Amino acid sequence: MKTEFSLAQLADPDIAEANKILRACVHCGFCTATCPTYVLLGDELDSPRGRIYLIKEMLEKDRPPTREVVKHIDRCLSCLACMTTCPSGVNYMHLVDQARVRIEQQYARPLTERMLRAVLALVLPRPDLFRLSMVLARIARPLAALLPTPETFSATPTLLSRIKAMLALAPGRLPPPGAAAGSVFPALGKRRGRVALLQGCAQQVLAPRINQAAINLLTRHGIEVVLVKDEQCCGALTHHLGRDDDALARARGNIAAWTAEAERSGLDAILVTTSGCGTVIKDYGYMLREDRDFALAAARISALAKDITEYLGSIELHKSQQPGDVVVAYHSACSLQHGQKITGLPKDLLSKNGFVVKDVPESHLCCGSAGTYNLLQPDIANRLRDRKVANIAMIKPDVIAAGNIGCMVQIAGGTSVPVVHTIELLDWATGGPRPGLS
Repeated sequence: MKTEFSLAQLADPDIAEANKILRACVHCGFCTATCPTYVLLGDELDSPRGRIYLIKEMLEKDRPPTREVVKHIDRCLSCLACMTTCPSGVNYMHLVDQARVRIEQQYARPLTERMLRAVLALVLPRPDLFRLSMVLARIARPLAALLPTPETFSATPTLLSRIKAMLALAPGRLPPPGAAAGSVFPALGKRRGRVALLQGCAQQVLAPRINQAAINLLTRHGIEVVLVKDEQCCGALTHHLGRDDDALARARGNIAAWTAEAERSGLDAILVTTSGCGTVIKDYGYMLREDRDFALAAARISALAKDITEYLGSIELHKSQQPGDVVVAYHSACSLQHGQKITGLPKDLLSKNGFVVKDVPESHLCCGSAGTYNLLQPDIANRLRDRKVANIAMIKPDVIAAGNIGCMVQIAGGTSVPVVHTIELLDWATGGPRPGLS
């Protein structure tokens, strides 16, 4: 794609990077076939290629974002399926992230929208506040039935539809908190390694059982696990809201905490059980590439970060105790398959440990969770969820496995089939408790 940035513009490292990304695009349109919003809406501007044109025009002419640009960028899930499909290697992720930052800085959203996004940015990264919000949402949940339900699909959500979506996603009950930050879980038997386990934000409130399963499995196999005391939200949630100052501050805080832990007691890896977080942590090196104080440390931390299945693939697990008749529909989270390019490994681990693993049709299409997307774009998210659930139903599974808490909550909202984390099944197979399967 031809670009016409001035030399003065190209002096900005972000614009220089955008120019490089834009020039890689050859207009082929392969991305449209795998873009969820284009598949649903059929609008060229709701495809990666269309959004690339909009972003190019905005950046090249140094114009403030228009309402039209914001609408179509907001509809992007950042599922990154386009990056898997693209034959030219266009790094759409970094381009759309840059567009979101500019929108956040230069576009005046309606007051109610600004307030909603501010609340999400305040509450979601803070487990204590998030737990309180879930308690309040559970109390208010019966009121959701009183809110109007649109008779037809709308790709332009209202405040009431967003509130209704938030209430609908609130769980009926919350589990007790998991292990506290600063806890160390020694290896059982001879120690074979030592890792930090990301505690997460929403996950530690909604499903602390996931990290507990990871701790159980790892320590059983000789791996010491530490929950680093000064760790905080990875920054993914605010990063995708365009609030980069907040996201980068969190990244720096984590880099300092993990580096200190690695220097004090050693770390073989930083393990992540929420793939949406893993994709961002692995990108810390890029995000802080211009920060003289943190660039090298960020790159080292990104290199240490691994999805839990990546690490398990490098160690020999105990012999499976499964009979081999549990049918698992494996949902490949977008952040795992497209963001981190981890596709076959989780399925291989499940298969080798006694489960009958079946691929979900249209597995490349997003379930509609996408961080805060199912709260901010509930109608599109619900259509994608229903499509995903219908595809899952075709293979008649006993259980659905996924590697991302957002996907788990989203899919569970549309099916009665139990939804568990991949690590819960692997823990069960190698001597742990049976996960909550009906």
